[in-house]
Amino acid sequence: MNKKTVNVIAGPTASGKSAHALTLAEKIGGVIINADSLQLYNGLPTLTAQPSAADKALVPHLLYGITPPDITLTAMDWRKMALAALETVTEDGKVPIIVGGTGFYIKTLMEGLSPIPEIPNEVRILSEDLMDQLGIEAFFEQLKTLDPVLCEKIDPQNRRRLVRAYEVIAHTGKPMSYWQSFPPVGAPDQYDFQVQIISPDRDTLYDRCNTRFDIMVASGVVDEVRHFDDLIMAGKVPFDCALTHALGFQPLQSHVRGEMDLDTAIILSKNETRHYAKRQTTWFKNQM
Repeated sequence: MNKKTVNVIAGPTASGKSAHALTLAEKIGGVIINADSLQLYNGLPTLTAQPSAADKALVPHLLYGITPPDITLTAMDWRKMALAALETVTEDGKVPIIVGGTGFYIKTLMEGLSPIPEIPNEVRILSEDLMDQLGIEAFFEQLKTLDPVLCEKIDPQNRRRLVRAYEVIAHTGKPMSYWQSFPPVGAPDQYDFQVQIISPDRDTLYDRCNTRFDIMVASGVVDEVRHFDDLIMAGKVPFDCALTHALGFQPLQSHVRGEMDLDTAIILSKNETRHYAKRQTTWFKNQM
């Protein structure tokens, strides 16, 4: 079978992968498909470094800012959308370019997923309600008694992953680590994934992280966060939605609420961005 080529450009935040993808797309008539978990949401386009209107005018961009912030998307949700986008793009005779820093999403697209049964929506709602009742620390402690293997690896502050782990146990009676022990299923064998990891040296990467955040501040990201926080305070956006975990959001939120001066918020945001870029670099090195 003749496989269809899919370019994959991945790497840590601020590595330059988006610019590289844009250049490639212009050269080959490609279509860029987002593989960044937070760029899927609308509400904080500057803070999440979504493509500019000028970039979108140059080449088609898919799966950016398509979901309201009160909806929570999973890797499986993204994978379904990405596969649909790949089919559309290739049927149009164009070359898809997957671009993003959410390595787990990209890996699930290329290799498939653990064979976890579909979780009913009502189970997900009950799991989220329990999180709200207990708080994230107590919820994590309870999860540790149910799936200690997973809790050795999971971020105890990642609400989405904690709820996901709990809902799997609640519905299947078996922990997430059990399901993850099986080989992934559903790898799309109709595609030939050509992967390129953009990974600058550490000093260059850190400098890019700092410079990009300065550009965000100059581009009005503080007002963007202020507006988003107003929506949270008005009850129109959940206080713990995915976008509140965007790099720099919480320090800037503290600033717009009068709890922190802007210089300190910027310093903390840059530190957070550099630390995340370091973790991403390690992940890509070990996993892809």
